[in-house]
Amino acid sequence: MSELDGSSILLTGGTGSFGKAFIAYALAELNPSRLVVLSRDELKQYEARQLFNDDPRLRWFIGDVRDRRRLERAMHGVDYVVHAAALKQVDTGEYNPFEFVQTNVTGSQNVIEAAIDTGVKKVVALSTDKASSPINLYGATKLCADRMFISGNHYAAAHPTRFSVVRYGNVMGSRGSVIPFFRKLAAQGESLPITHKEMTRFWITLPQAVQFVVDSFDQMSGGELYVPRIPSMRLVDLAQAIAPGSPMHEVGVRPGEKLHEEMIAPDDARRTLRLPDRYVVQPHLAGWGYESPSAGEQVPEGFAYRSDTNDLWLEADELRELVEQYA
Repeated sequence: MSELDGSSILLTGGTGSFGKAFIAYALAELNPSRLVVLSRDELKQYEARQLFNDDPRLRWFIGDVRDRRRLERAMHGVDYVVHAAALKQVDTGEYNPFEFVQTNVTGSQNVIEAAIDTGVKKVVALSTDKASSPINLYGATKLCADRMFISGNHYAAAHPTRFSVVRYGNVMGSRGSVIPFFRKLAAQGESLPITHKEMTRFWITLPQAVQFVVDSFDQMSGGELYVPRIPSMRLVDLAQAIAPGSPMHEVGVRPGEKLHEEMIAPDDARRTLRLPDRYVVQPHLAGWGYESPSAGEQVPEGFAYRSDTNDLWLEADELRELVEQYA
């Protein structure tokens, strides 16, 4: 049984791919006394209300994480917060950097302060592989947000609120996935555009991402950055899994994009423990009574968790099964 069972939960960015998957899981498995969904788009909220048949346990708040007072209102009486709201498109962030800063950085600070002031017990913030050794504006704002949530435990030291971060890779079946795009091109008999034939990525399904977040609430004491041990895949294998036999052509790595993704940088190895299902990157400073996991194994000096050197891989046949099941 999860400590989230029967509790009051707030989900920011709740009408995105992760948000809808989390809502479905929470209603079916956690029986929340109240699940508050805060997001900006009234149309997406309307569509989500229809999707969940106006379940009476759901509360729909139109609002933006940039608005701290609205967050405080939404968090009134809330026990746990899942912070999923973010601006995420890499190329959009390069053209609109301050908008990304206001949502991903200032919005995170608002979530932290509102959670402390309203007496929330625990907050888990969603991160991204692009926050490790970032080379684009989006990744830089998420790295900043990650550090803010970890340091938020210092601000909350005299209060019950604790913060942790979950970082994972590409999500199969999420909005913006390349899968429907490749399917469309294959149906038209067109060649599939491959960024680079050597490109690799981490891969996780939406149900796995949701379960990892729920499990992190149960394990956290505050200050952890959790990274799931998930498989990597080659982009060319994904293309063949989606459209077997389709021709492919390289289009080149886009600005702000890496050939291989990273979720734990070498400089973080000395603070990283390995558990059976995850890595735990521990805080630099922990003056709030942080408790290190007793079962963790220290990773080697210089360890990096990268998609090209990962010890877990999805081959084309496995990818094909996952695509058919989840996308």
